[in-house]
Amino acid sequence: PVGAGDDFKLEPGFMLLFNGKNLDGWQPKGDKKTKLDGKAEAFKGRFEIDKGVMVIDPSVKGGAYIETQATFEKDVHIKFDFNPGPKCNNDIFLRGTKFDIIVNPKSKELKNVKEGEWHTMDVIVEGDKVIHKINGETARTSKAKAGPSTFVIRAEFGAIQITNIRVKQ
Repeated sequence: PVGAGDDFKLEPGFMLLFNGKNLDGWQPKGDKKTKLDGKAEAFKGRFEIDKGVMVIDPSVKGGAYIETQATFEKDVHIKFDFNPGPKCNNDIFLRGTKFDIIVNPKSKELKNVKEGEWHTMDVIVEGDKVIHKINGETARTSKAKAGPSTFVIRAEFGAIQITNIRVKQ
């Protein structure tokens, strides 16, 4: 997995959903009028951009959601690198599925995810399936809802860093 500061190269066919500088292309969930374009933080610093990384700061209280302005209706592959911090329990949503990024030794889906280390997640929609992979290994396969969907990141509990969010359609 590629972490912050490493030489990241975009894979063929992928385009960035997060530019590493600001929240261009993102909005508060469900609020199509309020764009986060040009902003380096949202929800009073709950989401903050720092040195190419989206940081969810647990010291800023309250749950918050941001979503892509773009919607994804057909088969899609979203990929990103993440580094879970202490007490990480944050979520991603795509096509009616929720995936908890939680560091817990009892978690079957995230058994190889270690706090303070960079990992890569793939969220792949193929037909009516959503496949979540971590470091190349399938963590879970779920049924996708039909129709368009944004990609949502939820700040719930604990710290997490996310970078290199990219999409292939």
